[in-house]
Amino acid sequence: MKTDKSDILTLLRSSGDYVSGQQMCDQFGVSRTAVWKAMNQLKEEGYQIEAVPRKGYRLLESPADILSQSEIASRLHTKWAGRKLYYAAVTGSTNTDAKRYAEEGEPHGTTVVADMQTAGKGRRGRKWQSPSGVNAYFTILLKPSFVPDKASMLTLVMALSVAEAIEELTGLRADIKWPNDIVIHKKKVVGMLTEMSTTPEMDEIQYVAIGVGVNANARSAEEFPEEIRQTATSLRIESGRQINRAALLERILTRFERHYEQFEQTLDLSGLIDAYQKRLVNVDAQVRVLDPAGEYTGISRGVSRTGELIVEKEDGSIVNVYAGEVSVRGLYGYV
Repeated sequence: MKTDKSDILTLLRSSGDYVSGQQMCDQFGVSRTAVWKAMNQLKEEGYQIEAVPRKGYRLLESPADILSQSEIASRLHTKWAGRKLYYAAVTGSTNTDAKRYAEEGEPHGTTVVADMQTAGKGRRGRKWQSPSGVNAYFTILLKPSFVPDKASMLTLVMALSVAEAIEELTGLRADIKWPNDIVIHKKKVVGMLTEMSTTPEMDEIQYVAIGVGVNANARSAEEFPEEIRQTATSLRIESGRQINRAALLERILTRFERHYEQFEQTLDLSGLIDAYQKRLVNVDAQVRVLDPAGEYTGISRGVSRTGELIVEKEDGSIVNVYAGEVSVRGLYGYV
């Protein structure tokens, strides 16, 4: 039987003390040689592991930022989010991979993580910059039992989860620009893309794939493409310290699982709307709605229980703006 490094790492982490080689052999059904090899592999990856005769092994320190299958899996304590985990150092797009896994029958909660994407994508086919060793890219695969017209709210559920996770890890105030961009000091730090497949009759959801890209460890604005330098930032720029991407992913998935289950109970945002509204950066602010049918301006009045942005137009009429092909901008800038 092959020793899973993530199992060993989970055991060392949860123990916080020495774990004997024999205990690992018995628990995982492997030889002492297999445990020794796994320990050496972890040391090569940058983990500081102390080995003491007759005591065993103890994890002293993990790398400041390492994104790997074993590191992510060893941190997760969720019931279903990320329990089936795929990690790739390089892939085309985590959304594309997740959709393929969905077609192959992988379960609800399957999560695809990549260190680098070569064909990352955003809304309306825009390319998402995806360098190696810097950011966090992941997609979670969902297989809901509810009807397709409820699925658009899931992107708001994820936005809330990501904002809360960022604040928990970094202490930075993370706001939401409706529906799902995460902003810090009015600059974008996270983007999302939600894709759905339905039955031919469009009455059932086959799967939903929510892709998330977090600008984590860019050191300066010069690392961003010129066209977004004025509107983008990273967690490292804003916090002044390196971000542990695996720790961030664990927090996001933990919060998303909790919020998703809360959403499932009502199939609207009634249980989450207060927390979401508190982070909504463009509430009671002048906005420009970029509707293909015609642009207009108004005052954002928050979100409805079904996730639409409520906009009071200049003539006093109220419009519920649906996410999708409609974009909302601040009157004088991105936010």
